[in-house]
Amino acid sequence: MNFGKMFSSKSMRSILAHSWSLSWPMTLIMFCVFVIGLTDVYIAGKFGKEIQAAYGLVFQVYFIFSIVASALSVGSVSVISRLFSSGESRHLTDAVDSSCILSLVAGILAGAAGYFFSPQIIAALRVPEVLKGHAVVFMRIYSLGIVFNYILLNSNAILRACGMVQKSLLTMTIVCVLNVVLNFFFAFGSPLGYQGIAVATLVSTVVGGVLNFIYLRVLMSTRVRFLKEIARKIIVISWPAGILQILWQVGAMVLFLIIAVLPRQAIEIMAAFTNGLKVEAAIFLPAFAFNMANAVVVGNLLGKKQKDEAYAAGLVTACVGVGIVSVMSVVVMMNARWVASWLSDNPVVISECMRYIYISLLFEPLMAWGVILAGGLNGAGDTKSVMIAVTTSVWLIRIPISYFFAIHLGFGAAAIWWSMNASILVQSFFITRRYLGRRWMVS
Repeated sequence: MNFGKMFSSKSMRSILAHSWSLSWPMTLIMFCVFVIGLTDVYIAGKFGKEIQAAYGLVFQVYFIFSIVASALSVGSVSVISRLFSSGESRHLTDAVDSSCILSLVAGILAGAAGYFFSPQIIAALRVPEVLKGHAVVFMRIYSLGIVFNYILLNSNAILRACGMVQKSLLTMTIVCVLNVVLNFFFAFGSPLGYQGIAVATLVSTVVGGVLNFIYLRVLMSTRVRFLKEIARKIIVISWPAGILQILWQVGAMVLFLIIAVLPRQAIEIMAAFTNGLKVEAAIFLPAFAFNMANAVVVGNLLGKKQKDEAYAAGLVTACVGVGIVSVMSVVVMMNARWVASWLSDNPVVISECMRYIYISLLFEPLMAWGVILAGGLNGAGDTKSVMIAVTTSVWLIRIPISYFFAIHLGFGAAAIWWSMNASILVQSFFITRRYLGRRWMVS
Protein backbone atom coordinates (compact mmCIF):
# COMPACT_ATOMS: atom_id res chain seq x y z
CA MET A 1 0.00 0.00 0.00
CA ASN A 2 1.48 3.34 -1.08
CA PHE A 3 0.69 5.66 1.84
CA GLY A 4 2.67 8.54 0.31
CA LYS A 5 0.50 8.51 -2.80
CA MET A 6 -2.64 7.88 -0.79
CA PHE A 7 -2.06 10.92 1.45
CA SER A 8 -0.54 13.23 -1.19
CA SER A 9 -1.72 16.83 -1.20
CA LYS A 10 -3.71 16.31 -4.40
CA SER A 11 -5.32 13.14 -3.08
CA MET A 12 -6.03 14.82 0.25
CA ARG A 13 -7.73 17.77 -1.44
CA SER A 14 -9.85 15.42 -3.50
CA ILE A 15 -10.90 13.42 -0.42
CA LEU A 16 -11.70 16.56 1.57
CA ALA A 17 -13.70 18.04 -1.31
CA HIS A 18 -15.75 14.87 -1.75
CA SER A 19 -16.33 14.46 1.96
CA TRP A 20 -17.21 18.10 2.50
CA SER A 21 -19.63 18.20 -0.45
CA LEU A 22 -21.66 15.55 1.38
CA SER A 23 -20.97 16.63 4.95
CA TRP A 24 -22.08 20.24 4.89
CA PRO A 25 -25.60 19.46 3.58
CA MET A 26 -25.81 16.56 6.01
CA THR A 27 -24.77 18.85 8.86
CA LEU A 28 -27.57 21.25 7.96
CA ILE A 29 -30.01 18.35 7.68
CA MET A 30 -29.00 17.17 11.14
CA PHE A 31 -29.33 20.74 12.37
CA CYS A 32 -32.91 20.79 11.09
CA VAL A 33 -33.62 17.56 12.99
CA PHE A 34 -32.02 19.05 16.09
CA VAL A 35 -34.08 22.25 15.87
CA ILE A 36 -37.24 20.16 15.69
CA GLY A 37 -36.24 18.15 18.76
CA LEU A 38 -35.11 21.20 20.69
CA THR A 39 -38.38 22.98 19.96
CA ASP A 40 -40.28 19.91 21.16
CA VAL A 41 -38.34 19.87 24.45
CA TYR A 42 -38.78 23.63 24.93
CA ILE A 43 -42.54 23.53 24.40
CA ALA A 44 -42.92 20.38 26.52
CA GLY A 45 -41.11 22.23 29.32
CA LYS A 46 -43.70 25.01 29.18
CA PHE A 47 -46.34 22.44 30.13
CA GLY A 48 -44.35 21.20 33.14
CA LYS A 49 -41.72 18.69 34.10
CA GLU A 50 -44.16 15.75 33.80
CA ILE A 51 -44.90 16.52 30.13
CA GLN A 52 -41.20 17.06 29.44
CA ALA A 53 -40.29 13.74 31.05
CA ALA A 54 -43.14 11.91 29.24
CA TYR A 55 -42.03 13.37 25.92
CA GLY A 56 -38.43 12.25 26.51
CA LEU A 57 -39.56 8.73 27.36
CA VAL A 58 -41.91 8.37 24.38
CA PHE A 59 -39.40 9.83 21.98
CA GLN A 60 -37.07 6.96 22.90
CA VAL A 61 -39.91 4.50 22.17
CA TYR A 62 -40.60 6.30 18.88
CA PHE A 63 -36.98 5.80 17.89
CA ILE A 64 -37.24 2.11 18.73
CA PHE A 65 -40.21 1.79 16.36
CA SER A 66 -38.25 3.66 13.68
CA ILE A 67 -35.22 1.42 13.98
CA VAL A 68 -36.06 -0.78 11.00
CA ALA A 69 -36.19 2.35 8.82
CA SER A 70 -32.79 3.51 10.03
CA ALA A 71 -31.33 0.03 9.53
CA LEU A 72 -32.74 -0.27 6.02
CA SER A 73 -31.27 3.13 5.19
CA VAL A 74 -27.81 1.83 6.17
CA GLY A 75 -28.21 -1.15 3.86
CA SER A 76 -29.62 1.01 1.08
CA VAL A 77 -26.70 3.46 1.24
CA SER A 78 -24.15 0.64 1.15
CA VAL A 79 -25.75 -1.08 -1.85
CA ILE A 80 -26.95 1.96 -3.80
CA SER A 81 -23.83 4.12 -3.35
CA ARG A 82 -21.69 1.39 -4.93
CA LEU A 83 -24.11 0.85 -7.81
CA PHE A 84 -24.34 4.60 -8.40
CA SER A 85 -20.55 5.04 -8.75
CA SER A 86 -20.11 1.82 -10.75
CA GLY A 87 -22.42 3.06 -13.54
CA GLU A 88 -24.79 0.07 -13.42
CA SER A 89 -27.94 2.14 -14.06
CA ARG A 90 -30.35 -0.78 -14.50
CA HIS A 91 -29.30 -2.42 -11.26
CA LEU A 92 -29.42 1.00 -9.56
CA THR A 93 -33.07 1.48 -10.58
CA ASP A 94 -33.98 -1.98 -9.32
CA ALA A 95 -32.22 -1.28 -6.01
CA VAL A 96 -34.06 2.02 -5.51
CA ASP A 97 -37.42 0.36 -6.28
CA SER A 98 -36.78 -2.54 -3.93
CA SER A 99 -35.51 -0.30 -1.13
CA CYS A 100 -38.60 1.92 -1.30
CA ILE A 101 -40.99 -1.03 -1.18
CA LEU A 102 -39.16 -2.59 1.77
CA SER A 103 -39.38 0.66 3.71
CA LEU A 104 -43.08 1.21 2.94
CA VAL A 105 -44.15 -2.26 4.09
CA ALA A 106 -42.01 -2.09 7.23
CA GLY A 107 -43.38 1.36 8.08
CA ILE A 108 -47.00 0.23 7.84
CA LEU A 109 -46.34 -2.70 10.16
CA ALA A 110 -44.40 -0.63 12.71
CA GLY A 111 -47.00 2.16 12.76
CA ALA A 112 -49.88 -0.26 13.30
CA ALA A 113 -48.05 -2.00 16.16
CA GLY A 114 -47.22 1.30 17.84
CA TYR A 115 -50.76 2.66 17.63
CA PHE A 116 -52.72 -0.39 18.76
CA PHE A 117 -50.35 -1.49 21.53
CA SER A 118 -49.42 1.91 22.99
CA PRO A 119 -51.11 1.39 26.40
CA GLN A 120 -49.54 -2.04 26.86
CA ILE A 121 -46.08 -0.81 25.90
CA ILE A 122 -46.19 2.15 28.27
CA ALA A 123 -47.55 -0.04 31.08
CA ALA A 124 -44.76 -2.59 30.53
CA LEU A 125 -42.14 0.12 31.01
CA ARG A 126 -43.35 0.69 34.59
CA VAL A 127 -42.84 4.44 34.42
CA PRO A 128 -44.16 6.67 37.22
CA GLU A 129 -47.98 6.73 37.25
CA VAL A 130 -48.09 10.49 36.71
CA LEU A 131 -46.45 10.05 33.29
CA LYS A 132 -48.46 7.15 31.87
CA GLY A 133 -51.52 8.99 30.51
CA HIS A 134 -49.44 11.65 28.78
CA ALA A 135 -47.06 9.04 27.38
CA VAL A 136 -49.86 6.99 25.77
CA VAL A 137 -51.26 10.11 24.08
CA PHE A 138 -47.86 11.04 22.69
CA MET A 139 -47.17 7.53 21.46
CA ARG A 140 -50.45 7.07 19.61
CA ILE A 141 -50.07 10.32 17.68
CA TYR A 142 -46.45 9.61 16.79
CA SER A 143 -47.41 6.10 15.62
CA LEU A 144 -49.76 7.54 12.99
CA GLY A 145 -46.77 9.12 11.27
CA ILE A 146 -44.30 6.24 11.52
CA VAL A 147 -44.89 5.01 7.95
CA PHE A 148 -44.10 8.50 6.60
CA ASN A 149 -41.04 8.68 8.83
CA TYR A 150 -39.87 5.40 7.27
CA ILE A 151 -40.36 6.85 3.80
CA LEU A 152 -38.56 10.06 4.77
CA LEU A 153 -35.54 8.30 6.31
CA ASN A 154 -35.11 5.83 3.47
CA SER A 155 -35.58 8.38 0.70
CA ASN A 156 -33.06 10.72 2.33
CA ALA A 157 -30.56 7.83 2.36
CA ILE A 158 -31.13 7.06 -1.32
CA LEU A 159 -30.80 10.71 -2.32
CA ARG A 160 -27.44 11.15 -0.60
CA ALA A 161 -26.16 7.83 -1.98
CA CYS A 162 -26.97 9.06 -5.50
CA GLY A 163 -25.38 12.50 -5.21
CA MET A 164 -28.68 14.32 -4.59
CA VAL A 165 -28.08 15.29 -0.98
CA GLN A 166 -29.05 18.93 -1.61
CA LYS A 167 -32.57 17.84 -2.56
CA SER A 168 -32.70 16.01 0.75
CA LEU A 169 -31.56 19.24 2.44
CA LEU A 170 -34.37 21.19 0.78
CA THR A 171 -36.94 18.69 2.01
CA MET A 172 -35.64 18.71 5.57
CA THR A 173 -35.51 22.51 5.64
CA ILE A 174 -39.20 22.60 4.70
CA VAL A 175 -39.98 19.90 7.27
CA CYS A 176 -38.10 21.84 9.97
CA VAL A 177 -39.78 25.21 9.33
CA LEU A 178 -43.21 23.61 9.07
CA ASN A 179 -42.70 21.56 12.24
CA VAL A 180 -41.53 24.51 14.34
CA VAL A 181 -44.36 26.80 13.17
CA LEU A 182 -47.02 24.12 13.71
CA ASN A 183 -45.48 23.25 17.09
CA PHE A 184 -46.17 26.70 18.48
CA PHE A 185 -49.51 27.02 16.73
CA PHE A 186 -50.94 23.67 17.85
CA ALA A 187 -49.50 23.82 21.39
CA PHE A 188 -50.40 27.43 22.27
CA GLY A 189 -52.98 28.47 19.67
CA SER A 190 -55.29 25.48 19.53
CA PRO A 191 -57.18 23.17 21.92
CA LEU A 192 -54.57 20.44 21.35
CA GLY A 193 -52.23 21.80 24.03
CA TYR A 194 -49.17 19.59 24.61
CA GLN A 195 -50.55 17.03 22.12
CA GLY A 196 -49.74 19.59 19.43
CA ILE A 197 -46.05 18.67 19.79
CA ALA A 198 -46.72 15.23 18.31
CA VAL A 199 -49.32 16.48 15.79
CA ALA A 200 -46.79 18.97 14.37
CA THR A 201 -44.30 16.14 13.86
CA LEU A 202 -46.98 14.02 12.18
CA VAL A 203 -47.98 16.71 9.66
CA SER A 204 -44.45 17.79 8.76
CA THR A 205 -43.28 14.19 8.33
CA VAL A 206 -46.11 13.50 5.89
CA VAL A 207 -45.13 16.55 3.84
CA GLY A 208 -41.44 15.54 3.85
CA GLY A 209 -42.16 11.98 2.77
CA VAL A 210 -44.28 13.15 -0.16
CA LEU A 211 -41.64 15.66 -1.33
CA ASN A 212 -38.85 13.09 -1.28
CA PHE A 213 -40.98 10.57 -3.16
CA ILE A 214 -41.37 13.13 -5.94
CA TYR A 215 -37.58 13.54 -6.13
CA LEU A 216 -37.04 9.78 -6.21
CA ARG A 217 -39.29 9.21 -9.22
CA VAL A 218 -36.38 10.04 -11.57
CA LEU A 219 -34.41 7.15 -10.04
CA MET A 220 -37.27 4.64 -10.14
CA SER A 221 -38.59 2.60 -13.04
CA THR A 222 -41.91 3.44 -14.72
CA ARG A 223 -43.35 0.22 -13.33
CA VAL A 224 -41.84 -0.23 -9.90
CA ARG A 225 -40.09 -3.60 -9.53
CA PHE A 226 -39.28 -5.53 -6.39
CA LEU A 227 -36.31 -7.88 -6.74
CA LYS A 228 -35.78 -10.41 -3.98
CA GLU A 229 -32.03 -10.63 -4.66
CA ILE A 230 -31.46 -6.92 -4.10
CA ALA A 231 -33.85 -6.80 -1.16
CA ARG A 232 -32.00 -9.73 0.41
CA LYS A 233 -28.67 -7.95 -0.02
CA ILE A 234 -30.02 -4.80 1.62
CA ILE A 235 -31.46 -6.82 4.51
CA VAL A 236 -28.22 -8.77 5.05
CA ILE A 237 -26.35 -5.48 5.49
CA SER A 238 -29.20 -3.86 7.42
CA TRP A 239 -30.01 -6.42 10.10
CA PRO A 240 -26.87 -5.88 12.23
CA ALA A 241 -27.53 -2.13 12.09
CA GLY A 242 -31.10 -2.82 13.18
CA ILE A 243 -30.06 -5.04 16.08
CA LEU A 244 -27.50 -2.42 17.09
CA GLN A 245 -30.09 0.35 17.15
CA ILE A 246 -32.61 -1.79 19.02
CA LEU A 247 -30.07 -2.59 21.72
CA TRP A 248 -28.88 1.04 21.76
CA GLN A 249 -32.38 2.48 22.14
CA VAL A 250 -33.43 -0.17 24.66
CA GLY A 251 -30.25 0.71 26.52
CA ALA A 252 -31.33 4.35 26.54
CA MET A 253 -34.74 3.28 27.82
CA VAL A 254 -33.07 1.25 30.58
CA LEU A 255 -31.15 4.35 31.64
CA PHE A 256 -34.48 6.20 31.92
CA LEU A 257 -35.83 3.34 34.04
CA ILE A 258 -32.74 3.37 36.27
CA ILE A 259 -33.25 7.09 36.76
CA ALA A 260 -36.94 6.48 37.52
CA VAL A 261 -36.04 4.35 40.58
CA LEU A 262 -33.48 6.76 42.02
CA PRO A 263 -34.46 7.49 45.63
CA ARG A 264 -34.41 11.29 45.23
CA GLN A 265 -35.65 13.74 42.57
CA ALA A 266 -36.19 11.06 39.91
CA ILE A 267 -38.59 13.15 37.81
CA GLU A 268 -36.29 16.18 37.82
CA ILE A 269 -33.26 14.04 36.86
CA MET A 270 -35.25 12.37 34.08
CA ALA A 271 -36.18 15.80 32.70
CA ALA A 272 -32.54 16.91 33.00
CA PHE A 273 -31.42 13.80 31.12
CA THR A 274 -33.93 14.57 28.36
CA ASN A 275 -32.60 18.13 28.10
CA GLY A 276 -28.98 16.99 28.28
CA LEU A 277 -29.48 14.55 25.42
CA LYS A 278 -30.85 17.36 23.28
CA VAL A 279 -27.87 19.56 24.07
CA GLU A 280 -25.49 16.70 23.29
CA ALA A 281 -27.36 16.09 20.04
CA ALA A 282 -26.59 19.66 18.97
CA ILE A 283 -22.87 19.13 19.41
CA PHE A 284 -23.08 15.79 17.72
CA LEU A 285 -24.68 17.13 14.54
CA PRO A 286 -21.37 17.22 12.61
CA ALA A 287 -20.41 13.75 13.86
CA PHE A 288 -23.61 12.17 12.57
CA ALA A 289 -23.36 14.19 9.37
CA PHE A 290 -19.79 12.98 8.79
CA ASN A 291 -20.86 9.45 9.74
CA MET A 292 -23.45 9.39 6.96
CA ALA A 293 -21.14 11.20 4.54
CA ASN A 294 -18.38 8.69 5.28
CA ALA A 295 -20.70 5.81 4.40
CA VAL A 296 -21.38 7.34 0.99
CA VAL A 297 -17.74 8.34 0.37
CA VAL A 298 -16.42 4.88 1.22
CA GLY A 299 -19.26 3.16 -0.67
CA ASN A 300 -18.70 5.28 -3.81
CA LEU A 301 -14.94 4.62 -3.79
CA LEU A 302 -15.39 0.89 -3.24
CA GLY A 303 -17.85 0.90 -6.15
CA LYS A 304 -15.01 2.30 -8.28
CA LYS A 305 -12.66 -0.42 -6.90
CA GLN A 306 -10.48 2.25 -5.21
CA LYS A 307 -9.89 0.50 -1.89
CA ASP A 308 -6.84 2.44 -0.70
CA GLU A 309 -8.57 5.73 -1.39
CA ALA A 310 -11.65 4.51 0.51
CA TYR A 311 -9.48 3.67 3.54
CA ALA A 312 -7.77 7.08 3.48
CA ALA A 313 -11.05 8.93 2.98
CA GLY A 314 -12.52 7.37 6.11
CA LEU A 315 -9.61 8.52 8.27
CA VAL A 316 -9.54 12.05 6.83
CA THR A 317 -13.29 12.45 7.27
CA ALA A 318 -13.05 11.28 10.90
CA CYS A 319 -10.27 13.74 11.71
CA VAL A 320 -12.20 16.70 10.30
CA GLY A 321 -15.35 15.70 12.19
CA VAL A 322 -13.50 15.28 15.49
CA GLY A 323 -11.99 18.76 15.15
CA ILE A 324 -15.38 20.37 14.67
CA VAL A 325 -16.98 18.42 17.54
CA SER A 326 -14.12 19.32 19.89
CA VAL A 327 -14.56 23.05 19.30
CA MET A 328 -18.33 22.83 19.77
CA SER A 329 -17.94 20.83 23.00
CA VAL A 330 -15.73 23.49 24.55
CA VAL A 331 -18.13 26.28 23.57
CA VAL A 332 -21.15 24.51 25.06
CA MET A 333 -19.33 23.62 28.29
CA MET A 334 -18.40 27.28 28.74
CA ASN A 335 -22.08 28.23 28.41
CA ALA A 336 -23.63 25.27 30.24
CA ARG A 337 -25.67 27.31 32.73
CA TRP A 338 -27.25 29.48 30.05
CA VAL A 339 -28.12 26.43 27.91
CA ALA A 340 -29.63 24.49 30.82
CA SER A 341 -31.61 27.53 32.02
CA TRP A 342 -33.04 28.07 28.55
CA LEU A 343 -34.47 24.54 28.50
CA SER A 344 -36.01 24.60 31.97
CA ASP A 345 -36.86 26.97 34.81
CA ASN A 346 -36.71 24.27 37.48
CA PRO A 347 -33.53 24.78 39.57
CA VAL A 348 -32.97 21.04 40.16
CA VAL A 349 -33.38 20.26 36.46
CA ILE A 350 -30.98 23.08 35.57
CA SER A 351 -28.33 21.93 38.05
CA GLU A 352 -28.43 18.28 36.97
CA CYS A 353 -28.47 19.19 33.28
CA MET A 354 -25.31 21.27 33.81
CA ARG A 355 -23.60 18.34 35.51
CA TYR A 356 -24.57 16.08 32.62
CA ILE A 357 -23.08 18.56 30.14
CA TYR A 358 -19.79 18.88 32.04
CA ILE A 359 -19.32 15.10 32.35
CA SER A 360 -20.59 13.82 29.00
CA LEU A 361 -18.91 16.40 26.78
CA LEU A 362 -15.46 15.43 28.02
CA PHE A 363 -15.66 12.29 25.88
CA GLU A 364 -17.58 13.80 22.97
CA PRO A 365 -14.55 14.02 20.60
CA LEU A 366 -13.76 10.34 21.24
CA MET A 367 -17.38 9.46 20.56
CA ALA A 368 -17.23 11.41 17.30
CA TRP A 369 -14.10 9.53 16.20
CA GLY A 370 -15.73 6.13 16.69
CA VAL A 371 -19.05 7.14 15.15
CA ILE A 372 -17.50 8.59 11.98
CA LEU A 373 -15.24 5.58 11.44
CA ALA A 374 -18.31 3.39 11.97
CA GLY A 375 -19.94 5.26 9.08
CA GLY A 376 -17.10 4.15 6.82
CA LEU A 377 -17.52 0.55 7.97
CA ASN A 378 -21.26 0.77 7.28
CA GLY A 379 -20.60 2.08 3.79
CA ALA A 380 -18.44 -0.98 3.17
CA GLY A 381 -21.23 -3.25 4.39
CA ASP A 382 -19.30 -4.24 7.52
CA THR A 383 -22.20 -3.57 9.86
CA LYS A 384 -21.62 -6.65 12.04
CA SER A 385 -18.39 -5.33 13.54
CA VAL A 386 -20.06 -2.01 14.40
CA MET A 387 -22.95 -3.88 16.02
CA ILE A 388 -20.59 -5.95 18.18
CA ALA A 389 -18.55 -2.93 19.29
CA VAL A 390 -21.52 -0.77 20.24
CA THR A 391 -23.67 -3.42 21.90
CA THR A 392 -20.72 -4.68 23.92
CA SER A 393 -20.01 -1.17 25.21
CA VAL A 394 -23.65 -0.51 26.13
CA TRP A 395 -24.71 -3.82 27.65
CA LEU A 396 -21.47 -4.98 29.26
CA ILE A 397 -20.22 -1.58 30.40
CA ARG A 398 -22.83 1.21 30.43
CA ILE A 399 -25.89 -0.53 31.86
CA PRO A 400 -24.22 -2.71 34.55
CA ILE A 401 -21.99 0.13 35.81
CA SER A 402 -24.91 2.56 35.86
CA TYR A 403 -27.09 0.28 37.95
CA PHE A 404 -24.34 -0.88 40.29
CA PHE A 405 -22.94 2.54 41.14
CA ALA A 406 -26.09 4.67 40.85
CA ILE A 407 -28.58 2.36 42.60
CA HIS A 408 -26.68 -0.33 44.47
CA LEU A 409 -23.92 1.91 45.86
CA GLY A 410 -26.10 5.05 45.90
CA PHE A 411 -23.84 7.43 43.94
CA GLY A 412 -26.83 8.77 42.01
CA ALA A 413 -27.12 10.32 38.57
CA ALA A 414 -23.44 11.27 38.24
CA ALA A 415 -22.54 7.57 38.20
CA ILE A 416 -24.83 7.09 35.22
CA TRP A 417 -23.21 9.95 33.32
CA TRP A 418 -19.70 8.56 33.97
CA SER A 419 -20.75 5.04 32.96
CA MET A 420 -21.75 6.47 29.60
CA ASN A 421 -18.23 7.83 29.17
CA ALA A 422 -16.70 4.47 30.07
CA SER A 423 -18.78 2.76 27.39
CA ILE A 424 -17.71 5.35 24.81
CA LEU A 425 -14.07 4.52 25.52
CA VAL A 426 -14.66 0.80 24.93
CA GLN A 427 -16.80 1.38 21.85
CA SER A 428 -14.29 3.68 20.15
CA PHE A 429 -11.43 1.29 20.87
CA PHE A 430 -13.09 -1.67 19.13
CA ILE A 431 -14.27 0.36 16.13
CA THR A 432 -10.82 1.90 15.65
CA ARG A 433 -9.13 -1.49 15.83
CA ARG A 434 -11.53 -2.91 13.23
CA TYR A 435 -11.09 0.02 10.86
CA LEU A 436 -7.28 0.09 11.06
CA GLY A 437 -7.19 -3.69 10.53
CA ARG A 438 -8.68 -3.09 7.05
CA ARG A 439 -10.46 -6.47 6.91
CA TRP A 440 -13.66 -4.59 6.05
CA MET A 441 -12.15 -3.73 2.65
CA VAL A 442 -12.72 -7.29 1.51
CA SER A 443 -15.94 -8.01 3.42
